[in-house]
Amino acid sequence: MVRNGSVESPSPRPRIHQTHPHDTPLFQSTVSQSNLRRFNYWILLFRLSAFCFSLSAAVFMLTTNVAHHDHDDDSISPPRWYHFGAFRFVFAANSIVAIYSLFEIGASVWEIYSNCTVFPEFSQVWFDFGHDQVFAYMLLSAGSTGTELARQLRGVDTCTVNNAFCIQSDIALALGFVGFLSVLISSLLSGYRVVCFMIKGSRFVH
Repeated sequence: MVRNGSVESPSPRPRIHQTHPHDTPLFQSTVSQSNLRRFNYWILLFRLSAFCFSLSAAVFMLTTNVAHHDHDDDSISPPRWYHFGAFRFVFAANSIVAIYSLFEIGASVWEIYSNCTVFPEFSQVWFDFGHDQVFAYMLLSAGSTGTELARQLRGVDTCTVNNAFCIQSDIALALGFVGFLSVLISSLLSGYRVVCFMIKGSRFVH
């Protein structure tokens, strides 16, 4: 349609405008952030559990040195945890996992309150999953090795002479296995985030 010579009139079709706020993905994004935060709370719970039990296992193993031996002959030197390679492995593994879990606790708290990861998202999901796998295997290996040594000590005079040493060692091993379960569950959760990232390009399915 031509008006005033060569000037075109505007199209009679009305333009479509997004006037409703829910026409944008803001609402869906808010729901996804809420679900992601709830998921991160579960991760934080198991990170905290892994830290507490691994640290307790390391402390119990370390304090076996102060256990009093039950034998009357003071010339017999009481056993020390660092005399046994398996117990050294248990102490080292649980100490490393405690430090790692403390870092992950900080990373989880940061992610919950800032809605972003410490590292770039791609690096963060693979960092968490890879380290969870390695440290879970390390705790399992240390616990299995330490349990075998504890069983052998029960068959000799070590636990007869110093029963407190064996009891504290058993407690340290038990705490280490609980720490392993916490890291194992954390690895499953971090593995879920890796799968989500590979499918959707995000650490959580929207």
